[in-house]
Amino acid sequence: MSTMWKVGAGAAVLESSIWERMKMEFFGYRRPDGGVGIRNHIAVIPTSVCSSTVACNIAAQVPGAVALANQQGCCQLGTDHEQTVRTLIGLGKNPNVAAVLVIGLGCDGITVDQVAGDIAATGKPVEVVVIQAAGGTLKATAEGVHKASRIARQVAQLQREKASAGELTLAIECGGSDFSSGLAANPAAGVAADMLTTWGGTALLSVTTEFIGAEHVLARRAKTPAVSEEILRIVGRCEERVRIFNGDLSSAQPSQRALRGGITTLEEKSLGCIHKAGHKPIQGVLAYGEAPSGKGLYVMDTPGQDIESITGMLAAGAQVALFTTGRGTPTGSPLAPVIKITGNAGTFRKMEDNIDIDASSILAGDESIDQVGQRIFTEIIKAANGHLPKAESLRHHEFGIHKTAPTY
Repeated sequence: MSTMWKVGAGAAVLESSIWERMKMEFFGYRRPDGGVGIRNHIAVIPTSVCSSTVACNIAAQVPGAVALANQQGCCQLGTDHEQTVRTLIGLGKNPNVAAVLVIGLGCDGITVDQVAGDIAATGKPVEVVVIQAAGGTLKATAEGVHKASRIARQVAQLQREKASAGELTLAIECGGSDFSSGLAANPAAGVAADMLTTWGGTALLSVTTEFIGAEHVLARRAKTPAVSEEILRIVGRCEERVRIFNGDLSSAQPSQRALRGGITTLEEKSLGCIHKAGHKPIQGVLAYGEAPSGKGLYVMDTPGQDIESITGMLAAGAQVALFTTGRGTPTGSPLAPVIKITGNAGTFRKMEDNIDIDASSILAGDESIDQVGQRIFTEIIKAANGHLPKAESLRHHEFGIHKTAPTY
């Protein structure tokens, strides 16, 4: 502190510099694998839909525990099966998770050993319960509560430590878009994403269906020709998948709610969507739930369904999410704070219980995009320090894993 004041005329500049650096720091939970959590959850992970009720029953009885209500895990084949496995393991590895209890039925397509073993490699405490081996729902629930409670006592001893914003991974999502999204909320979110990556952090842009018509713009920002080609490839595959199922994206993208909100075409929606990614080079393209190999901005191949998309990014290690919305949406996540932003003043008034940031000041001419982006970044750091965004305080724990094939 004395250094700050003894420099004479340069004191104000130095003070400003130190203050800026302080805003790029937070206090989080350092994990054995080096990751930093901004929450300290015990994740109760069912390996299939058959064990989801028991997982939820256990989590409801243990402070600090959250259940991931997995509806998949049985009768999946090939890459669809692999994606569910990758996602469940990735969620258990997420830095916001301090410890894990894996619940299996006993004859699931995904075994508890498979999931628990990979998560345990991070050094976190991991326990398992198998319902058939325990003797049914009541006995499995009792066993799970006993094991989770023991873990909870360990987790409660963990203390927050100073960390840099560069250790954060940000998930960026939009849903219920309208005319204000691409003009205000999305560009402001992009400023916050640029700020984070400038300080060494990681940002994930999702929703492949909302790249269609703007994929060439994204591809020009790729770090390498191979990354550019991969962006074009995932968009082409998305369109082909729709054709295989005799679908028509125009019936769902933009959705009827987006059309009523003033978005006229999928291309218009896509050009607004990609503003959420700011202006930094794209380092790579990730499969659903795949962790990035480095820092910076990445694209993840996710569906347009908001909850499934956020789940994929959390499985990749995101500790916090930005969610822009024009029409308004209440959804959150069991594992990470989800910060809601709208550029529509009417939506903010109607859904103030759910939305954290009113970005309509951009359209009113009262603030610049950069100014609102800086406000959003401040909310990210506040959430990293323990502040609860509205979705989290209201216990919006929506969860879903994306399926890529029929169940057999």
